[in-house]
Amino acid sequence: MNLHEYQGKELLKSFGVKIQEGIVAETLEQANQAYQTIATRTGKDGVVIKAQVHAGGRGKGGGVKFTPNFDSFKEKAAQILGMTLVTPQTGAQGKVVHKILIAEDMYYKGETEPKEFYLSVLLDRNKECNAIIYSQDGGMDIEEVAEKTPERIFKEWINPMVGIQPFQARRIAFNLGLEGQAFKEMVNFAMNVYKAYEKSDASLFEINPVLKTSDNKIVAVDCKVNLDDNALYRQKDLEAQRDLLEEDPTEVEAQEADLNYVKLDGNVGCMVNGAGLAMATMDIIKLSGGEPANFLDVGGTANAERVEKAFRIIMKDENVKAILINIFGGIVRCDRVAQGVIDAYKNIENINIPIIVRLQGTNADIAKKMIDESGLKVQSAILLSEAAELVNKAVAN
Repeated sequence: MNLHEYQGKELLKSFGVKIQEGIVAETLEQANQAYQTIATRTGKDGVVIKAQVHAGGRGKGGGVKFTPNFDSFKEKAAQILGMTLVTPQTGAQGKVVHKILIAEDMYYKGETEPKEFYLSVLLDRNKECNAIIYSQDGGMDIEEVAEKTPERIFKEWINPMVGIQPFQARRIAFNLGLEGQAFKEMVNFAMNVYKAYEKSDASLFEINPVLKTSDNKIVAVDCKVNLDDNALYRQKDLEAQRDLLEEDPTEVEAQEADLNYVKLDGNVGCMVNGAGLAMATMDIIKLSGGEPANFLDVGGTANAERVEKAFRIIMKDENVKAILINIFGGIVRCDRVAQGVIDAYKNIENINIPIIVRLQGTNADIAKKMIDESGLKVQSAILLSEAAELVNKAVAN
């Protein structure tokens, strides 16, 4: 589960991390009120408008704008709120901006020049522990820094038995070239960010940029947070912040039906029970000349109703030219799956694409007989090679 920037910042703030303060708005009226509140509080006319979508690269896509006065603010707020923001992470279709964050301008003049850093926390699976990744080169081009000058990217691995230690936070501040008050602030910043990451059951905290202000404060100017879905049962307050408008509506519908579904870009829909078999089925589709249109695991207790629901979800994808149903009946009975396929075929109008069904295991013989005698245009297979050949013919046509 992803959080918006403003939600991630509030989470950080609750753990003692200094953030760029702001107010979120869903309408232009709310935005204008937010501007007045921030301008009055800071005594400055300049504010930053930030599109709130679950995607990086917002600045390059035109979703982050500085406005020096109220007239400029009204113009740019109207441009960003409701726009379709296209970034490298949204794909060509982009995402509609339903919310904007009106934030304080932190790049004010002072004793020194502001400086941007990069810092993130995530799981390093190879080391089997969490890692803090950081760099002196924060900002919009951090990917280019990692690619062209990887020596400027530092890593600090955290022992899961003891957590982050003060000497590690000091090393982070030292490697970032800080001294004096900024050094002390970065030590506290790193310690508290890691604490927030761990306590919230996150899978990623990415703060880019971390800003050293001109008066040597260390502030989170941006924040990307991914939460571990498997731990949401103990993070009810965070789970309540889920924004369904930012998620694929078909995936949301599948989740509500307790189906494991991920939409892909292919042309062959697949329905399987078990993640391992689903991956193997996707390989079969590739080898047969097709491209998987989805990952869909109906689970080990699939009944006719769940199978019909899965069928309807797959059919919503206009790119699907064929559907391969590959079920191994261990816990689930194949005849129940067959009944679900038959019910779905009868209940859904205008099915005009080939459907290939391979059922093996408990009551597989009964299931095959049910499908063969149903009178429906459903093709049954016993071997995977047979299913692959039928998929190949369906895609070729």
